[in-house]
Amino acid sequence: MSRQMLEGGGGGAKSEQISTREAELIKPLEFKKGFVTTQSADSKRSSLPSQILQLKFNRHIQFSSHFLFFFYHTNIHLTVFVLFLQSVCPMGGGATRLYGALTQSSSSSPPPLPPPADTNLDPPFCQGQKASPPCPPTPAELLRQCEEALRDRPPRLHRKFTHLNDGDSGSSSSIRVMQWNILAQALGEGLDCFVQCPPEALSWSRRKYLILEEILTYRPHILCLQEVDHYHDTFQPVLEGLGYSGSFCPKPWSPCLQVEGNNGPDGCALFFDRSRYECLDSVNLKLSALRIPTNQVAVVTMLRCRSTGRCACVAVTHLKARSGWEWLRSTQGSDLLRHLQNLVQKHAGEPAAAPGSDIPLLICGDFNAVPTEEVYQRFIASPLRLESAYKKLSQDGLTEPEYTTWKIRPTGECCSTLDYIWYSQDTLRVDSVLEMPTEEQIGPNRLPSFSYPSDHLSLVCDFSFKEKEG
Repeated sequence: MSRQMLEGGGGGAKSEQISTREAELIKPLEFKKGFVTTQSADSKRSSLPSQILQLKFNRHIQFSSHFLFFFYHTNIHLTVFVLFLQSVCPMGGGATRLYGALTQSSSSSPPPLPPPADTNLDPPFCQGQKASPPCPPTPAELLRQCEEALRDRPPRLHRKFTHLNDGDSGSSSSIRVMQWNILAQALGEGLDCFVQCPPEALSWSRRKYLILEEILTYRPHILCLQEVDHYHDTFQPVLEGLGYSGSFCPKPWSPCLQVEGNNGPDGCALFFDRSRYECLDSVNLKLSALRIPTNQVAVVTMLRCRSTGRCACVAVTHLKARSGWEWLRSTQGSDLLRHLQNLVQKHAGEPAAAPGSDIPLLICGDFNAVPTEEVYQRFIASPLRLESAYKKLSQDGLTEPEYTTWKIRPTGECCSTLDYIWYSQDTLRVDSVLEMPTEEQIGPNRLPSFSYPSDHLSLVCDFSFKEKEG
């Protein structure tokens, strides 16, 4: 079995076949690191790990059917399989990304993982932050660094808050939430084809500063992101230094892995301000449809406010894209609501949830669904009593914004509302909402652009707890 069979990455390369005799010679197989992985023929055999099946479609590594058959019939554990890859493929580039993809998707709720050993922390100020941990930059200092790095760009999109109540967004009990699909770097440069966006505007060397600038400008207490493919090398270390804790759940099979030079799988990330909240529980979900796991995920975290003791259950998700999949989005939404209801019921009676047992929900996501779709109606009709915060911007309080995403692709122009912040209307109230930029601000080439790093606009809301009656 040659190295070419494992490392064949070209589009026209063929997987090398092995003969029956060669198959016998590699059984048993002894790894260089000292792992012997043979089993008797009558041993109980488990099902082939889905991660290995997925590798057949990875353009960086190809496997023959004989090779996969061997791993199935010797029942090799996934971790040993990864160690084998490390001994054959030099770590770095595709191998590092493969290692991350395998280890991150091997469990429905994996623990936080450190970045791969050869990861070059990016952007540069992240390295400085790691080198001198006693004095990390403040948000204001980091924002100035971003602005300095972007000094030659067009003016950023200036947006104002609409204040709905007299609530103080700076109080210790207020909750500022940001929802944002930041556009995975591999998709922006590879698969998404933004025909009116200059390639220079899509470079990571520019976009990373624009994304961080947006976050630092509004400084949310809770940050919910989709299409994150630079979690370990950028967002986790930078935001950790700013006082956030985070959780990340990659997609089981991310489209980013189809792009040459990718940075690993994209997924959902949830960050919260450690000085304001403590985490009581956190789970990563692989959403199901008719009890069959799908490629979409969610991160759910139970938080308790340090100053008031009040709890809130926060979720971030990214549902299936494309027209024709409305039924799947609806089923995924129902699965998410079921998980949330179970988690809230689990914690409602615990002492940690005091005072009071009413735990509100905050659900952020790119639902890939317009307001007329069934999944939107399911959330509206849910017994959890959910409401969409951005309807508060309309005059009647009943209408969603005209758009949360605006892009031009080869198939045409897309201007629609797909992103939402849902909240428990009986327990929380909306105090302020960040307005949408105008068409003139966005510009004729739409999004992304030199002024804005994603094809989706960020949503930012300030919430507060309603006073209990009686």
